[in-house]
Amino acid sequence: MLEIGAGPYGLAEFYQYPFVGCDIKFLQRPRSPMVPVVCSGGALPFADDSFGAAIASDVLEHVAPGQRRVVISEALRVTRRLAVFGFPSGADAFMTDRQIFGEFLKLTQAAPDWLEEHMRYPFPGPELFEGLSADWTVGSFGNEHLRFHYWLAHKEMDPLWSRFLGVLPRVVPSPLELALRLVDREPFYRRIFVVTRR
Repeated sequence: MLEIGAGPYGLAEFYQYPFVGCDIKFLQRPRSPMVPVVCSGGALPFADDSFGAAIASDVLEHVAPGQRRVVISEALRVTRRLAVFGFPSGADAFMTDRQIFGEFLKLTQAAPDWLEEHMRYPFPGPELFEGLSADWTVGSFGNEHLRFHYWLAHKEMDPLWSRFLGVLPRVVPSPLELALRLVDREPFYRRIFVVTRR
C-alpha cells in the first residue's frame, strides 16, 4: 500500500502492516511500520502498478488546483486495483474553515499549519474525477458533518480539550467510532472518492 502525503504518522496510527508513505518532507521521524520516501505526489518515483492500493487523505486541498489532476494520475499509475482520495470539498466546507481561521486571528492565536494551508486555494471537487480513463470507475460518499467539523476545530483551540480529544481514540476507540458515525451526515465537510480499476 502507498500513502501519498503521509506525514510522519499517516496510516501507522492504526495500520500495523508495512506500507510506503511519501511526503515532500518529514518534520518528525516517521513512525514504524511506514517505509518513508521523500517525493512529490505529482512525480512518484515508482513503476507502474507497484502497489495494490494508494490513498491520499486530506492532501489534494493543499495542492495547487492546476496540479491536482497530476497527483490523481500519478496515484492511478502506480496502483493495480484502487485509489482512495479524501478531502474537504465545496464552498460551504471552505467557508467553515475560513470562519475557524478568522477565530484564530481574533484570539491572536496561531492557526494550525493545515488550516493556514487550507486558505491558499479553493477546495477541490468531484470535477477532478471527470474524464478518467474507461479503465476506472469512481464512487464517492460524504464524511464529517460541517457543524461537527466546526465544533471539533473550535475545541482544539483549547489546549486541555485538544489533549483530551487526542487521548480518546486510544482509550475508548469503539464508542468513539460509533459516535463519529452518528455525525457522518449532510451537509458534509469532506468527500471520499474511491477509484477502482475495472
